Amino acid sequence: MEKKQLHPSVQRFKEFVKEHPEMVMEVRKGKATWQELFEEWYLLGEEDSRWNETKGTKEKEQDKKEWIPQIMNAVKNVDPNQLQGHITNLSQALGAIQGIILQFQGGKQGQTTSNNTTNQAPNPFQFRKD
Repeated sequence: MEKKQLHPSVQRFKEFVKEHPEMVMEVRKGKATWQELFEEWYLLGEEDSRWNETKGTKEKEQDKKEWIPQIMNAVKNVDPNQLQGHITNLSQALGAIQGIILQFQGGKQGQTTSNNTTNQAPNPFQFRKD
């Protein structure tokens, strides 16, 4: 059997696809057909920004993979006592905001946030050391 020679533009497109394997994934996911990609490649050329978009998504995926170890390292370096202090401050700030909202709603008239500190409920975010 004699092997058919492909048109030179088809051969160049096949080489281009080898350099851009993300195009194969586009076709497999049903986002495009080979005919559509070939026509775009033929009309737009190899240097068009359309082909850089697929490279950009690969770089974005790599960036996503890199931020997870950064977060894990940040969590490892957290001082539990400092975290407890921040949570306490946040809890007090939320209590103050809640008191102001209640004053505007008319729930507790005449009571200020400084009076709340003596009548305050136990801190729900209190952490205890083992």
